[in-house]
Amino acid sequence: MEPFKTLVSVAVPIDIANCDTDQIIPARFLRRGKDDPEYPRFLFHDLRFNEDGSEKDFVYNKAPYCEGRILVADVNWGCGSSRENAVTALVANDIRSIIAPSIADIHYNNCIKNGVLPIRLTEESCAKLRKQLREHPGAEVAIDLETQSVTGPNRTMYSFDLDPFDKYRLLNGLDDVGLTLELGNKIDAFRAQYQLKHSWANGHKIE
Repeated sequence: MEPFKTLVSVAVPIDIANCDTDQIIPARFLRRGKDDPEYPRFLFHDLRFNEDGSEKDFVYNKAPYCEGRILVADVNWGCGSSRENAVTALVANDIRSIIAPSIADIHYNNCIKNGVLPIRLTEESCAKLRKQLREHPGAEVAIDLETQSVTGPNRTMYSFDLDPFDKYRLLNGLDDVGLTLELGNKIDAFRAQYQLKHSWANGHKIE
Protein backbone atom coordinates (compact mmCIF):
# COMPACT_ATOMS: atom_id res chain seq x y z
CA MET A 1 0.00 0.00 0.00
CA GLU A 2 1.06 3.62 -0.47
CA PRO A 3 3.22 5.03 2.35
CA PHE A 4 1.74 7.93 4.28
CA LYS A 5 4.10 10.83 4.93
CA THR A 6 2.35 14.17 4.56
CA LEU A 7 -0.99 15.10 3.05
CA VAL A 8 -2.52 18.45 2.15
CA SER A 9 -6.04 18.18 0.80
CA VAL A 10 -9.50 19.62 0.65
CA ALA A 11 -11.28 18.21 3.70
CA VAL A 12 -14.89 17.09 3.96
CA PRO A 13 -17.06 17.80 7.03
CA ILE A 14 -19.21 14.79 7.91
CA ASP A 15 -21.71 16.06 10.48
CA ILE A 16 -23.12 12.66 11.44
CA ALA A 17 -22.72 11.40 15.00
CA ASN A 18 -22.44 7.60 15.26
CA CYS A 19 -21.85 7.20 11.53
CA ASP A 20 -21.76 3.41 11.34
CA THR A 21 -20.19 1.11 8.77
CA ASP A 22 -23.57 0.48 7.11
CA GLN A 23 -23.82 4.18 6.36
CA ILE A 24 -20.25 4.17 5.08
CA ILE A 25 -21.01 1.21 2.80
CA PRO A 26 -24.42 -0.53 2.91
CA ALA A 27 -24.38 -4.28 3.55
CA ARG A 28 -25.92 -5.17 0.18
CA PHE A 29 -22.70 -4.09 -1.56
CA LEU A 30 -20.34 -6.24 0.48
CA ARG A 31 -20.31 -9.05 -2.08
CA ARG A 32 -19.14 -6.67 -4.80
CA GLY A 33 -15.38 -6.83 -5.20
CA LYS A 34 -12.98 -3.90 -5.14
CA ASP A 35 -12.35 -4.42 -8.86
CA ASP A 36 -16.00 -3.56 -9.58
CA PRO A 37 -15.97 -0.28 -11.57
CA GLU A 38 -18.95 0.86 -9.48
CA TYR A 39 -17.11 0.31 -6.18
CA PRO A 40 -16.24 3.98 -5.48
CA ARG A 41 -19.93 4.82 -5.80
CA PHE A 42 -20.79 2.53 -2.86
CA LEU A 43 -19.21 4.92 -0.36
CA PHE A 44 -22.00 6.68 1.56
CA HIS A 45 -24.32 5.26 -1.11
CA ASP A 46 -27.66 5.65 0.66
CA LEU A 47 -26.68 9.08 1.94
CA ARG A 48 -25.62 10.19 -1.54
CA PHE A 49 -28.20 8.66 -3.89
CA ASN A 50 -31.96 8.27 -4.25
CA GLU A 51 -33.48 4.96 -5.36
CA ASP A 52 -33.50 6.15 -8.97
CA GLY A 53 -29.76 6.90 -8.79
CA SER A 54 -30.12 10.67 -8.68
CA GLU A 55 -27.97 12.58 -6.22
CA LYS A 56 -29.18 13.75 -2.84
CA ASP A 57 -28.13 16.97 -1.15
CA PHE A 58 -25.15 15.40 0.60
CA VAL A 59 -21.83 17.12 1.21
CA TYR A 60 -19.70 14.52 -0.56
CA ASN A 61 -21.69 15.01 -3.78
CA LYS A 62 -20.74 18.66 -3.97
CA ALA A 63 -17.68 20.29 -5.47
CA PRO A 64 -15.06 20.86 -4.18
CA TYR A 65 -15.77 18.44 -1.31
CA CYS A 66 -16.04 15.51 -3.72
CA GLU A 67 -12.30 15.83 -4.34
CA GLY A 68 -11.43 15.72 -0.63
CA ARG A 69 -8.97 13.11 0.64
CA ILE A 70 -9.56 13.88 4.34
CA LEU A 71 -12.82 13.43 6.24
CA VAL A 72 -13.49 15.33 9.47
CA ALA A 73 -16.21 13.44 11.27
CA ASP A 74 -18.26 13.51 14.47
CA VAL A 75 -18.22 11.19 17.48
CA ASN A 76 -18.13 7.39 17.24
CA TRP A 77 -17.11 7.20 13.59
CA GLY A 78 -17.10 3.68 12.11
CA CYS A 79 -19.22 1.98 14.77
CA GLY A 80 -21.43 -0.99 13.97
CA SER A 81 -20.31 -4.14 12.15
CA SER A 82 -16.61 -4.81 11.62
CA ARG A 83 -16.70 -4.88 7.81
CA GLU A 84 -13.33 -4.01 6.26
CA ASN A 85 -15.19 -2.75 3.20
CA ALA A 86 -15.95 0.41 5.15
CA VAL A 87 -12.27 1.24 4.74
CA THR A 88 -11.69 -0.15 1.25
CA ALA A 89 -14.57 2.04 0.05
CA LEU A 90 -12.70 5.04 1.44
CA VAL A 91 -9.51 3.91 -0.31
CA ALA A 92 -11.39 3.47 -3.58
CA ASN A 93 -12.22 7.18 -3.39
CA ASP A 94 -8.61 8.12 -2.56
CA ILE A 95 -9.48 9.13 1.01
CA ARG A 96 -6.34 8.78 3.13
CA SER A 97 -7.32 10.07 6.57
CA ILE A 98 -10.24 10.22 8.99
CA ILE A 99 -10.24 12.82 11.76
CA ALA A 100 -12.83 12.31 14.50
CA PRO A 101 -13.25 12.62 18.28
CA SER A 102 -13.70 8.85 18.58
CA ILE A 103 -13.28 6.00 16.12
CA ALA A 104 -14.55 2.46 16.65
CA ASP A 105 -11.65 0.14 17.51
CA ILE A 106 -12.09 -2.44 14.75
CA HIS A 107 -12.62 0.25 12.12
CA TYR A 108 -9.54 2.06 13.44
CA ASN A 109 -7.42 -1.07 13.01
CA ASN A 110 -8.84 -1.70 9.54
CA CYS A 111 -7.79 1.83 8.60
CA ILE A 112 -4.21 1.19 9.69
CA LYS A 113 -4.08 -2.08 7.72
CA ASN A 114 -5.27 -0.36 4.54
CA GLY A 115 -3.13 2.78 4.63
CA VAL A 116 -5.76 5.19 5.96
CA LEU A 117 -4.57 7.34 8.87
CA PRO A 118 -7.15 7.50 11.70
CA ILE A 119 -6.69 10.60 13.86
CA ARG A 120 -8.45 11.24 17.14
CA LEU A 121 -8.79 14.90 18.13
CA THR A 122 -11.03 16.37 20.79
CA GLU A 123 -14.72 16.84 20.09
CA GLU A 124 -14.24 20.59 20.34
CA SER A 125 -11.37 20.58 17.84
CA CYS A 126 -13.30 18.47 15.34
CA ALA A 127 -16.36 20.70 15.66
CA LYS A 128 -14.20 23.77 14.96
CA LEU A 129 -12.64 22.13 11.93
CA ARG A 130 -15.99 21.07 10.49
CA LYS A 131 -17.37 24.59 10.99
CA GLN A 132 -14.42 26.08 9.11
CA LEU A 133 -14.83 23.55 6.30
CA ARG A 134 -18.55 24.28 5.96
CA GLU A 135 -17.99 28.02 5.93
CA HIS A 136 -15.11 27.82 3.44
CA PRO A 137 -15.75 25.06 0.90
CA GLY A 138 -12.46 23.93 -0.60
CA ALA A 139 -10.47 24.79 2.52
CA GLU A 140 -7.51 22.50 3.04
CA VAL A 141 -6.21 20.55 6.01
CA ALA A 142 -2.57 19.50 6.26
CA ILE A 143 -1.38 16.34 8.01
CA ASP A 144 2.22 15.48 8.88
CA LEU A 145 2.53 11.92 10.14
CA GLU A 146 6.16 12.24 11.18
CA THR A 147 5.42 15.12 13.56
CA GLN A 148 1.90 13.77 14.31
CA SER A 149 0.28 17.11 13.60
CA VAL A 150 -2.81 18.45 11.84
CA THR A 151 -2.99 22.02 10.58
CA GLY A 152 -6.47 23.44 10.04
CA PRO A 153 -7.64 25.99 7.46
CA ASN A 154 -6.96 28.86 9.89
CA ARG A 155 -3.40 27.56 10.53
CA THR A 156 -4.23 26.25 14.00
CA MET A 157 -2.11 23.18 14.70
CA TYR A 158 -3.33 20.12 16.56
CA SER A 159 -1.25 17.20 17.83
CA PHE A 160 -2.46 13.62 17.82
CA ASP A 161 -1.34 10.38 19.42
CA LEU A 162 -0.50 7.26 17.48
CA ASP A 163 0.93 3.90 18.48
CA PRO A 164 4.60 3.75 17.32
CA PHE A 165 4.04 0.44 15.51
CA ASP A 166 1.01 1.81 13.65
CA LYS A 167 3.04 4.87 12.71
CA TYR A 168 5.85 2.65 11.40
CA ARG A 169 3.40 0.66 9.28
CA LEU A 170 1.85 3.77 7.73
CA LEU A 171 5.13 5.57 7.11
CA ASN A 172 6.47 2.51 5.29
CA GLY A 173 3.27 1.47 3.54
CA LEU A 174 3.16 -1.98 5.13
CA ASP A 175 0.01 -4.06 5.08
CA ASP A 176 -0.06 -7.49 6.77
CA VAL A 177 1.70 -9.13 3.81
CA GLY A 178 4.34 -6.42 3.75
CA LEU A 179 5.03 -6.90 7.45
CA THR A 180 5.54 -10.62 6.90
CA LEU A 181 7.89 -10.03 3.95
CA GLU A 182 10.04 -7.82 6.17
CA LEU A 183 10.85 -11.00 8.09
CA GLY A 184 12.06 -12.74 4.93
CA ASN A 185 15.67 -13.16 6.14
CA LYS A 186 14.53 -14.66 9.46
CA ILE A 187 12.16 -17.00 7.65
CA ASP A 188 14.97 -18.16 5.34
CA ALA A 189 17.31 -18.67 8.31
CA PHE A 190 14.68 -20.74 10.12
CA ARG A 191 14.12 -22.86 7.01
CA ALA A 192 17.84 -23.56 6.64
CA GLN A 193 18.26 -24.36 10.35
CA TYR A 194 15.23 -26.62 10.33
CA GLN A 195 16.59 -28.63 7.43
CA LEU A 196 19.93 -29.02 9.20
CA LYS A 197 18.30 -30.32 12.38
CA HIS A 198 15.83 -32.65 10.72
CA SER A 199 17.48 -34.99 8.29
CA TRP A 200 14.16 -36.35 7.11
CA ALA A 201 13.42 -32.92 5.68
CA ASN A 202 16.57 -32.89 3.54
CA GLY A 203 15.71 -32.94 -0.10
CA HIS A 204 12.21 -31.67 0.58
CA LYS A 205 11.30 -28.09 -0.05
CA ILE A 206 9.81 -26.37 2.98
CA GLU A 207 7.14 -23.89 1.98
